[in-house]
Amino acid sequence: MSPAWHDSPFLKAVRREAAGHIPVWLMRQAGRYLPEYRELRSKVSFLDLCKDPALCAEVMIKTVERLGVDAAIVFSDLLLILEPMGLGLDFPSGEGPVLGNPIRTAADVDRLQELENMDRLQFVVEAVRQTRAGLAAEVPLIGFGGAPFTLAAYAVEGGSSRDYRATKTLMYSDAVAWDVMMSRIARSVALYLNAQIDAGAQAVQLFDSWVGCLGVDDYRRYVLPYSRAVIQGIRPGVPVIHFATGNPALMPLLSEAGGDVIGVDWRMRLDDACRLIRLDQAVQGNLDPVVLFAPMEEVRRRTREMLAQVVSRPGYIANLGHGVLPHTPVDNVLAMIDTVHAWQSGSE
Repeated sequence: MSPAWHDSPFLKAVRREAAGHIPVWLMRQAGRYLPEYRELRSKVSFLDLCKDPALCAEVMIKTVERLGVDAAIVFSDLLLILEPMGLGLDFPSGEGPVLGNPIRTAADVDRLQELENMDRLQFVVEAVRQTRAGLAAEVPLIGFGGAPFTLAAYAVEGGSSRDYRATKTLMYSDAVAWDVMMSRIARSVALYLNAQIDAGAQAVQLFDSWVGCLGVDDYRRYVLPYSRAVIQGIRPGVPVIHFATGNPALMPLLSEAGGDVIGVDWRMRLDDACRLIRLDQAVQGNLDPVVLFAPMEEVRRRTREMLAQVVSRPGYIANLGHGVLPHTPVDNVLAMIDTVHAWQSGSE
């Protein structure tokens, strides 16, 4: 007998099968917009929270129960993998992540340590185990990791960047060093995602949050082979969601790189994206997260407008075009989710 989650609306949509309703989950669905999360964060730092499996599980399980979404995603951060690879990692209060000893030269690449086991990331594995154990049996759990380019860009820039100058300089000036770095990261990410699968994740999502800074030709040359390598390295039969933001022109290449589901951000219409994504791939997205700050009826209207664009596409998962933003009204998040669920019942 198949596990209860096997025939969930989420996994049916991943397989492009007819489901009882369109599934919906949200990126960053457990976050600073929730008062319960803010209360917890007042007592513990973000990094300490990420390294406490029991708290990670509690945060996500309570969020799923409150929102009524169709899938959970492990509470973690995509940069955690870089610590055991030799980079310092800190989240200063009120600031974005800061990575010590960034990689700027070929010599720096030589000290980047490929992840060979999960010894220093057991807290992530345990967070997956505890989250899976605490979720309702029919709710699938998604593991995740950063895509090679996004992790490389963080490692090179040492934090946020407006022009990715250091990353592109290394990429353009030393193809050998770039290949070594990206290959090590790709193999490490595949190991990391497979460990989450072994711990109980039913699917994984690959986040390429920064790749939109590149043009089409650079993506094909410097990114696509490594993202494809990660996807091809995932355990057979486990679905991969491939998500990137920032440049709609990359959509055909994102589809070409692979994945069972292609995530779409809000910068292009879903129906346009569907024409660029292979028919054997499901589609996920793509409401602008800022729409959730609009009046509730506008949230509902824009959600219905999004759903209408994919009404004839088999295999669709409703989501935002990126993560839920801090200070988003919780009632508006619930309104979006309820609108998706009402759409399938015919009451909207």
